[in-house]
Amino acid sequence: MTGRSSNPHLALWIAATGLPHGEIARRIAAEAKTQGHCQVAPDATRIRRWIVGERPRPPVPALLAAVISEAIGQPLTPGDLGLTAAGPTLDSIQLPLLTEAAAQTLAGWTQMDLFLDRRDTLKLALGAPLILAAERMLGGTARRLNRATKGFDADTTTALEEVTAFFTKADASKGGGLYRAAIVAQLAEVARRVQDGVPPSLKARVFATTADLAALAGWVSHDCGRYATAQRYWSYGIYAASEAAQPDRGVEIVTRMSHQMIYLGHPHDALGLLEVAAAKASLPATRALVASQTGRVHAALGDQRQADRHLGAADELTADGMGNDVPPWMNYFDAAEHAGARAVSARDLAVIGRNLRASDHFTDALALRQPGFNRVKVMDRIGLAAALFAENEPEQGAAAAHQALDDATRIDSTLVASRLNTLLDAARRYRTADVDEVRSRAQDLAAARPTPVAA
Repeated sequence: MTGRSSNPHLALWIAATGLPHGEIARRIAAEAKTQGHCQVAPDATRIRRWIVGERPRPPVPALLAAVISEAIGQPLTPGDLGLTAAGPTLDSIQLPLLTEAAAQTLAGWTQMDLFLDRRDTLKLALGAPLILAAERMLGGTARRLNRATKGFDADTTTALEEVTAFFTKADASKGGGLYRAAIVAQLAEVARRVQDGVPPSLKARVFATTADLAALAGWVSHDCGRYATAQRYWSYGIYAASEAAQPDRGVEIVTRMSHQMIYLGHPHDALGLLEVAAAKASLPATRALVASQTGRVHAALGDQRQADRHLGAADELTADGMGNDVPPWMNYFDAAEHAGARAVSARDLAVIGRNLRASDHFTDALALRQPGFNRVKVMDRIGLAAALFAENEPEQGAAAAHQALDDATRIDSTLVASRLNTLLDAARRYRTADVDEVRSRAQDLAAARPTPVAA
């Protein structure tokens, strides 16, 4: 690979060109002359100084990015080369499409997360930067520089698969709060090992499991209120899915990013992400997921016609069983999950005056839920109680609420805490002793698990 460097991203990209430093310098001078910067004429020594940490002044970063982009056939920015004031890509969800450089960025993210606690300073990606980043990751092809094979063997790969499966089940059952630090630490170890090298025979397994682990790290971070951190882990998950030749895995992760946008009140960004996902989804299961999520977003926007169209498309796909090739990472999306999407869609449309009974869909979802998905069951129960209150059935709503609150005490999740707020809103107009007790219990539980504000 390359030697020790104060700017490893630049060192890796220059190595990826296969060009000597002198030729890089010559091409920069030629590009500078073409653009009218006749005073720019670096030599090989200057290139080495940039690699060890000297920062060139404009217009050199843009010229260097142009030269390397042309040499490798992939567009790069000065930020990809580690030449921006904020550092390489740690404050962006963009990843360099080079195996080792992407792993270094992931390692930086996990270090900030575990040791520096940067959640309050990381910027949440919104709008065009978010959607373009997802599109770039789904359509990108990584270049691999390191030919070493000491990072993984068959045993460590199997162990990674087993621990990822354990964490996935634990999160669905108990919520992500208890396990998040362990999941991020495991992802940090994966980042270190990827830089040491992945044998070609194990590449698909390693990166497929890494995509699962990064998707999970993003989800538990979101569930703990670390929204910008979640975006970064999801970004790497999409990248890893591409390395594993599993584009639909990346599509599923993009739907998680869209879910976050709905949750944070940015439905148009959610739609933009889902349009990117729909263009890449090929499996019936991922197409059903995208359709279900898209219908839900249109419902949040008050567009019943578009909501019905997309939810109906998901109905057809789920009714057909979504084919015989549903991958393990899509096991959570089934008729129950789609019924949950229909339930929240009906709830949102009822708010704007549509005569829909969200409680019927929440009841369907609860009846269909499989064992082990305790967090989402609690969210369904809270949603059912809130819907019954909204539908003028306070006695049934209170009964459902007490059962939901009993179960919610065993789940560590800000998603559950957020759903409690919808329950409190729905119960506000009732002043019976039973509803007062529900309100008191829900307020106490919500206070114990406060919902963070987006960074």
